[in-house]
Amino acid sequence: MANKTIMLGNEAIARGAYEAGVKLSSAYPGTPSTEISEYLAKYDDVYTEWAPNEKVAAEVAIGASISGVRSLACMKHVGLNVASDPLYTFSYTGVSGGSVFVVADDPGLASSQNEQDTRMIARASHVPVLEPSDSQEAKDFVKYGYELSEKYDTPVILRTTTKLAHSQSAVELCDRVEVADKEYERKVQKYVMMPASAIGRHVVVEERENRMAQDAVDFPVNKMEINDKKLGFITCGIAYQYVKEVCPQASVLKFGLVNPISKALVEKFMAEVETVYVFEELEPVIEEQVRAWGFDVKGKELFTRQGEYSANLLRRVLFGKDETAFDKQEAPARPPILCPGCPHRSVFSVLNKLKIHASGDIGCYTLGAVAPLSVIDTTICMGASISALHGMEKGRGKEFIKNWVAVIGDSTFLHTGINSLINMVYNKATGTVMILDNRTTGMTGHQEHAATGKTLKGEETYAIDLAQLCRAVGVQNVIEISSFDVKGLEETIKKSVNGDTLTVIIAKAPCVLLKGQKFPNKCVVNADACRKCGACMKIGCPAMTRGEDGKVKIDATMCNGCGLCKNYCKFGAIETVER
Repeated sequence: MANKTIMLGNEAIARGAYEAGVKLSSAYPGTPSTEISEYLAKYDDVYTEWAPNEKVAAEVAIGASISGVRSLACMKHVGLNVASDPLYTFSYTGVSGGSVFVVADDPGLASSQNEQDTRMIARASHVPVLEPSDSQEAKDFVKYGYELSEKYDTPVILRTTTKLAHSQSAVELCDRVEVADKEYERKVQKYVMMPASAIGRHVVVEERENRMAQDAVDFPVNKMEINDKKLGFITCGIAYQYVKEVCPQASVLKFGLVNPISKALVEKFMAEVETVYVFEELEPVIEEQVRAWGFDVKGKELFTRQGEYSANLLRRVLFGKDETAFDKQEAPARPPILCPGCPHRSVFSVLNKLKIHASGDIGCYTLGAVAPLSVIDTTICMGASISALHGMEKGRGKEFIKNWVAVIGDSTFLHTGINSLINMVYNKATGTVMILDNRTTGMTGHQEHAATGKTLKGEETYAIDLAQLCRAVGVQNVIEISSFDVKGLEETIKKSVNGDTLTVIIAKAPCVLLKGQKFPNKCVVNADACRKCGACMKIGCPAMTRGEDGKVKIDATMCNGCGLCKNYCKFGAIETVER
């Protein structure tokens, strides 16, 4: 087979893994990497799964590699932090079957809490990194990654970015290559990382990295284009596309292997070109190495370390102006907001009424930090809401947390929240933890997890009971309640935060965007009864507006009929009716 089709970068990565003969893939959903696993799940030849977190996903992939098959682990950049513990050791042990970790960075913070650069972690862990610049390369580099992995006995990181993951270009499809399983051999010195073994393996890692750096001069993923010798660029990834758009006649050294980079290629390029710019998003990883070798280049003193790069950024630096085909117009602000009927809004409305602070976590519910709900005070990383609340209690005392709760989603609780809850039980905490159970991994696009009863491939499986799980680790006071039971939530939260017992409140209601959700009702306003008090507006539902007369209006096309607004109207001006 040899035909072309248009593919997203993430779809092309999945195709590359399929064509490379990968047998196992494990991942935790995280934008911008999520769709890789969803596309890969469509191939019956590859076992695919959602793991509870990235550390587990990495360890599953490592186990498969050691057993002798090609494996894949996928995550976003902050997920690599969670997976870094096994990754650093996997670098020492090396592979049996080839193993690739796809890590998606997020320049511009489209959906993340920081802008870290995966190449920095790769350099510290001595793991080679490939970085494609379009969908065709995304597919091809995955396949090449397995070749490098098995040739040099190392895991390989394929680094992608938001722009590459979610942009489209033509891809030539090939047949799947069935790779024979490696025969398993027991190798204690290689795979059991006791200190005595690790000492020897560290030497192997250093020798491997030096050999790869020397060999990289001939790697097909690195390309040198000598054109105008007065102006040149050293670049990689999506930034290459901006260079070609703005300066098509410039000379370019494009690194596909961005760690380690080839000194010989840099020497050759610098000898040919008069003025050289290093154009790379985020950290000056390539630039610092090139400067360390004694070469004079221009880089981050001209280009920012923050955000996504663009063709216009390059134009501004080189020519002092943008080049646009239309007049710039400021688009109206569109801040993110919880959906109409979102169960999180109901919970946060109660917390806001009670003037309760919330230690927050990663998920849709982070939006509870903004007006008018304004309850989330902290967001650090996955699972940190519970640990941070515990730290507040132990640092400031029980009185301090009597107007605090920790809020965490069901998927995030299973990711790393459970460990933090165990810590609270073990160290005799008395705080209140609220698990906002909307039956999905919401912010990344509604993926299944261990408590939904469905696998990545949609197969029925055991659904973990969150209440039983909390009781099993020692929480004596576990309360399950509907997220829309406003009065019940108010009474429960008041009692809990003023008590002396560790309490877990599981607020349950499915995400309104889940497939199969039906909304038979809608809310309507009786204009004659509306007193313009604005109490219903305080919940911040986007379906609700004020008319010119100051009275509330509800957009029937947006309303999901949850009835939350009705609960806050003291004058009975809002009714729930059938659609």
